[in-house]
Amino acid sequence: MEDGIISEARANVDLGVGLRVVVGDQVGYAYTEDLSDEAMLSAARSAAAIAHGSSVALPGAFTAATPGRFYELPVAWSDVAVDAKLPIIRRVAELAKAGDASIDKINVSWNDEDERVLIVDLEGHMVVDRRPMTRLNVSTTAKKGDVSQSGGSNLAARHGIDWYTEERLQTVAREAVDRTMMLFEARQPPAGELPVVLAAGASGILLHEAIGHGMEADFNRKNTSIYADMIGKPVAPEFVTIVDDGTLPNERGALNFDDEGMPTERTVLVDHGVLASYLHDRISARHYGLSASTGSGRRQSFRHVPLPRMRCTTMLDGPHTRDEIVASVERGIVAETFTNGQVQIGAGDFTFYIKNGWLIENGKVTAPIRDCNIIGNGPEALRAVTMAANDSKLDTGGWTCGKDGQGVPVSQGLPTVLVSKMTVGGTHA
Repeated sequence: MEDGIISEARANVDLGVGLRVVVGDQVGYAYTEDLSDEAMLSAARSAAAIAHGSSVALPGAFTAATPGRFYELPVAWSDVAVDAKLPIIRRVAELAKAGDASIDKINVSWNDEDERVLIVDLEGHMVVDRRPMTRLNVSTTAKKGDVSQSGGSNLAARHGIDWYTEERLQTVAREAVDRTMMLFEARQPPAGELPVVLAAGASGILLHEAIGHGMEADFNRKNTSIYADMIGKPVAPEFVTIVDDGTLPNERGALNFDDEGMPTERTVLVDHGVLASYLHDRISARHYGLSASTGSGRRQSFRHVPLPRMRCTTMLDGPHTRDEIVASVERGIVAETFTNGQVQIGAGDFTFYIKNGWLIENGKVTAPIRDCNIIGNGPEALRAVTMAANDSKLDTGGWTCGKDGQGVPVSQGLPTVLVSKMTVGGTHA
């Protein structure tokens, strides 16, 4: 919906099969959108030609896994008519319009999916999973005189249409308006090396990008991650525990089974400051001599080979409070929402643009800020965490993680965290 008009609507069905052949660490993969026997056998031969090895006996029968329960819906999205969605879209646009008289333009986008997955392997396992997904995005533009500012907010989860309550619609509309209006009063922050407070929730993007990717096992197996020889060693203060959990009901990054047919789990990556585990698919688990993967083998679709990927990544509660953290900072910033980040996964070097944030002066949050970057190194920033609050939360936004040309839905979160020093790219010292 744009300016009160439904300007575009699309529906799409995507169907196909992917076949993987693994010999040692060598992987062959092929896919086809033609589900005839001839086409599937041709794809299987193509995959086998990439990874040569001796033949394997076919299983006598397949054993079906018990269906998962992390995102059962009373009504599947494929059974929800368009006319049931339109009132939700119109309502959130009305709420955003009423949020401030300066709101000049509103754009609302909606997406829902009903993904059905069948996975079988040569060990005789068979998994069937039905994965719902929905996302609502609200963008607002406000105008004061000749100055325009834009902001937005979104909701995403493996829920059904009943999830869109009036309270949630009010929250997403209010966030979009507030993030837009605060930019009119925002000023440019000081530049240089400063303490940075990462706000609870959406700041998890930095945890995900600058730190989490380095804990995916394929990067470590290839010795391209800084964490490749750090299992059992301290990588953060003792009060820091980081988990990646695929079992959180209805979360965007939740999975009953990963894309290798393995049940997902709650994986502790950093346990009280010590690197405890990587995220493994079946290939990396075998390489490291583990009895099973962590249920982290994920792919975008049947066209893509599974890779070790994050699911719902967050840092658990720390021993401090948000007020204590802010009061401890003489001069610094709060980073609240982010956009346009770049990360070098091996080394962990990053740059993130702060869309919304705040200045801290003499232990108090004073003015909103805009037009600044934070620049640093993920592993170094993790070691430089000096305080973490007891307000950890997952962000409900529609995050999608990109890796090797594949995008998969994820969730991420963080408590309020103080990084003792980080380079802030403002405009004046």
